[in-house]
Amino acid sequence: MRVLSAAVALLILGACSTGTTWQPDEHIVRRGETLFSIAWRYGKDPKDVARWNRLGSGSLIHPGQVIRLTPPTGATARSTASSKRPAPKPLPKIPAQPPPPWSWPTAGAVSVEFGGKPGTGTGLLIDGKVGQPIAAAASGRVVYAGSGLIGYGQLIIIKHNDTYLSAYGYNASLLVKEGETIKKGQRIATMGEGPEHKARLHFEIRRNGRPVNPRQYLPAR
Repeated sequence: MRVLSAAVALLILGACSTGTTWQPDEHIVRRGETLFSIAWRYGKDPKDVARWNRLGSGSLIHPGQVIRLTPPTGATARSTASSKRPAPKPLPKIPAQPPPPWSWPTAGAVSVEFGGKPGTGTGLLIDGKVGQPIAAAASGRVVYAGSGLIGYGQLIIIKHNDTYLSAYGYNASLLVKEGETIKKGQRIATMGEGPEHKARLHFEIRRNGRPVNPRQYLPAR
């Protein structure tokens, strides 16, 4: 058993050292989770997750529901060669939409660039003061507002269209709720402290579920 445990530990350490991360094929919905928060956690496109699970436009989920995190392969594991069940129809592709006009979400210097450390490396860390206003970088709809995603503190996720999302983490307080439609520049939160106990905002932009460098969309300053 000791030899087996050591071997497992070495495999885990090897995966960490090479940057390889294991991702499950399914996720069991917990209380307070939404389709967008689950997709965000695994770096998936929310509209793909909805299509893979054939959730429809409402994308309603409930605790205990099993959510597929990978595209269907045509036949389920329970299917057999003698099964006469027809294969599911291919899922339609959703065309990409253009980015909205963006603005900076708060005042302050960027202390950590996209891909840098500390933090998740999936956005910008913008320094400031505790309590200073955080604004929506573009108009859209709030699809998540809470503290259920580890590593982001109190987080807001805004859907701008079927292609672009933005996120605002490490907030001290949240001033908007899920489902609320907001305008560009509208105050949505107040700045809090990150894991390093420094007042800062973690800001992300995701295109089709994948983090992109916000610098390529934000105006120069």
